[in-house]
Amino acid sequence: MEQPRLARIEDMPRVLELIQELATYEKEADAVEITVSDLETDGFGSNPKFTCFVCEVENVVEGIALVYPRYSTWKGEILHLEDLIVSENYRGKGVGTLLLDTVVKHGQQLGVKRISWEVLDWNEPAIKFYESKGADVKRDWDVVHLDEQGIQNYLNQL
Repeated sequence: MEQPRLARIEDMPRVLELIQELATYEKEADAVEITVSDLETDGFGSNPKFTCFVCEVENVVEGIALVYPRYSTWKGEILHLEDLIVSENYRGKGVGTLLLDTVVKHGQQLGVKRISWEVLDWNEPAIKFYESKGADVKRDWDVVHLDEQGIQNYLNQL
């Protein structure tokens, strides 16, 4: 297993496969709308919207961590970990730890005040993993989303 590295544009097909694998695991297999082209444009265009780290095992990307900057009105600049995904065959073998280590080091290098992410309340293996690393899982917060239809419905009410 190699140390994580910055993703390259040619990694995006495999990154999308891992995103789809996560969606299936989270019982949302049909929810992924993003394409390889979206990932290539959004991550490697003139104004990258995210940074992605990958971890390879025997020259195959078996884990990713995708992050982007956010801003907290209480803390200042923070780093958001959108997804930390490890292929099913490599869970529990250190890939997730290597990726999280890389994200935390990246956040420190950026000088962020916090690194934040969400985890599904039923995903006990992930919750235990994050808590074992010292993360504070905020069980009293609810995530709020407005999807595209929700945005349209909201605007139609104005």
